[in-house]
Amino acid sequence: MRFRNVLLSALLVFVTVSAQAADVKLKPFVLASKGEGMIVEKAEQARVALTGAGFSIVGDYSPYPETQVLIVTSDELKKNAAASEHGGYGAVQRVAVTRVNNEVQVVYTNPVYMANVYRMKDGLGGVSARLEGALGRVEEFGAAQGMTAGQARKYHYMFGMEYFDEPSMLAEYASYEEAVQAVDAKLSSNKNGMDDRFIMSEIDFRDVKSTAHLPYEVLVADNKVYALYARFRIAINFPDLSMMGRNSFMNIMKTPEAIRLVLQKTVQK
Repeated sequence: MRFRNVLLSALLVFVTVSAQAADVKLKPFVLASKGEGMIVEKAEQARVALTGAGFSIVGDYSPYPETQVLIVTSDELKKNAAASEHGGYGAVQRVAVTRVNNEVQVVYTNPVYMANVYRMKDGLGGVSARLEGALGRVEEFGAAQGMTAGQARKYHYMFGMEYFDEPSMLAEYASYEEAVQAVDAKLSSNKNGMDDRFIMSEIDFRDVKSTAHLPYEVLVADNKVYALYARFRIAINFPDLSMMGRNSFMNIMKTPEAIRLVLQKTVQK
């Protein structure tokens, strides 16, 4: 009888913990730190910390002055990406260093949130812990209420806007190898551009900046090149963005299609 009671108690604890985990609200970004400093110095400190934690820096991007975005990956991220359909979107995380008035903010994409939004096999809790160990963790942000893992996996901003599994097909090549080589070459010599500063001034207007929303990614699957349609891509990082009014989707109504056309022009034959 005693053993049975212990077993039932353990089962009850497990069910309770599982239910609590299922109810945890996730947000798109993590504020790692903020304070005085220089962009160059903070970015270099982040580089050293990230590589020391087992991450590889595969790209960097400065969308406008006083910002620097590092694109990072790891063996764990790549392995998880390979295990999930269209998981390539989650093969990297982005770390942004942004000056806001008199302070420098270091922010990174929340791997657990992204893993669920991109419907990946693993929740990337280990990657999240390593990023926290390397860069720090003050708070998650980017949504007032956040979303549970289940909500993130089926996220849809509103009727008429795209789901995760409704991307834009940008180009088609004869084979996967040709597609990868062509996209690499075209991205390296790319002279197309978007006014990221204007777009972000409309959607990234909070005190803590979501610069790690940038840059936009493309995915090669089989012989085709895809990108998440920007109405979805923007909405997952700014789920509280209103449809109308000041700082709303209405103010960037033409932006999603403009982004699609720029990406298409960049990668097509």
